[in-house]
Amino acid sequence: MDKEKKRVSLPRYQQVAVEIAERIADQRYVVGQKIHARSTLASNFNVSPETARKAINVLVDLGIMEVRHGSGAYVLSLEKAQAYLDKYKDVQSIQEIKNDIMESVEQQKQELENFSGLLDQLVSQTKRVHNFAPFIPYELKLTEKAQHLDATVNELNLWHETGATMIAIQHGEELLLSPGPYAKLSAGSTLFFVSNELGFQRMQHLFYPEETSEIKE
Repeated sequence: MDKEKKRVSLPRYQQVAVEIAERIADQRYVVGQKIHARSTLASNFNVSPETARKAINVLVDLGIMEVRHGSGAYVLSLEKAQAYLDKYKDVQSIQEIKNDIMESVEQQKQELENFSGLLDQLVSQTKRVHNFAPFIPYELKLTEKAQHLDATVNELNLWHETGATMIAIQHGEELLLSPGPYAKLSAGSTLFFVSNELGFQRMQHLFYPEETSEIKE
């Protein structure tokens, strides 16, 4: 559902000036017509006489009305009333756009703060899980593109090369726990090992050097 447009909040005397200008533009008040005394005008617009006086002064300053001493206020220009309304509407439009932009920026700021909070929770929870279960194994699937196929665990010297400790090798339905040094690696095997993130990256680089960047100390 579209949000209702918010209008610029003007002082009440300026609002009354706009309303009088609208009546002039609509020719409900015609050029040369005397506008009611301030007390009557105040009653019509439900404002104080002082507010009505300020509204008339705005229109006088803009050349829309004139005050004849001892006589009262008269409509002076239909064109200037229309120009004033056009300018007022432009200001309204600009202010509404500004309000929409500021509201959008504030909404994005809140969304970013919420995202940042969720990210902090994720990092905190990840660290907590790692502290309670630091030996959850990593796994790495060996495909036909993997290096060192048919090599043994001993030949690869995995712990020295990567810092990872092999705990199991699965091939099809067969799961070999605590594989010895002569266990062979083949395409289709899944390696299970415990390590830190750096060790996992080194294992990936060992078997897929062309797909990973070189891991430096």
